[in-house]
Amino acid sequence: MAHENEWYYCLKHNTVEPYEGCRAADRLGPYPDEDTAARALEIARERTEEEDRRDREGR
Repeated sequence: MAHENEWYYCLKHNTVEPYEGCRAADRLGPYPDEDTAARALEIARERTEEEDRRDREGR
């Protein structure tokens, strides 16, 4: 199966779910495993902070 190793974080339900879950607009991913998907909000925050830092430095 093409999506068997994909996991997502559902923003609507605040849960980790497999490919067969909520619509794409309501979730983050795909992630390689459930544990990483569970950290989706933390990962997004870290990436945003990094991009904000780069913007402040003028890239």
